[in-house]
Amino acid sequence: MPDTLGPFGPVAAAVFGYFLGSIPFGLLLTRLSGLGDIRAIGSGNIGATNVLRTGRRGLALLTLLLDGGKGAVAVLVMTQYGEIAMLAAGAAAVIGHSFPVWLRFKGGKSVATGLGVLLAAAPLAGLLACATWLAVAVLTRFSSLAALAAFALAPVYCLIIFDWPRAAAAAAIATLIIWRHRGNIERLRAGTEPRIGAS
Repeated sequence: MPDTLGPFGPVAAAVFGYFLGSIPFGLLLTRLSGLGDIRAIGSGNIGATNVLRTGRRGLALLTLLLDGGKGAVAVLVMTQYGEIAMLAAGAAAVIGHSFPVWLRFKGGKSVATGLGVLLAAAPLAGLLACATWLAVAVLTRFSSLAALAAFALAPVYCLIIFDWPRAAAAAAIATLIIWRHRGNIERLRAGTEPRIGAS
């Protein structure tokens, strides 16, 4: 197989990653399950955390796996075309989940998709990011704080274990995800952010 898509390799990879990432699995699954529009409940988000608010844990888990899976698939499909194409596809998948064209660019916060990208592009760094999320979530019971900590440290993990391109991609993903959590950050500061399991 060729190791390049030509001069527009990263662009083609990014387009592929964006459209794969833009598939709104949370919305599709809840509609297919007869639960209506997930955007009408809770946070209005299309991700697994909001799907969990329907009380359907299995559906939330499936959403989590599919959202993470699309990030991983975007990376794995483009791996054969080189590191830059692979990372471009992964980063674009995160953008696609956050700003899907099908939903007027109003998507999710991309935590699962971002973790999927990290696990595929930099497996050990991705595992460390997942471990960070779990540790912070257990200690604080704040899902948002766990995500912020995991992605803030992900570029450091990538730089120590892998290389600059992966660290740069992780930093770009982290920047977007942290920005998408700006409302959560304000609630954390105000002491009004709900904890995991809170009604």
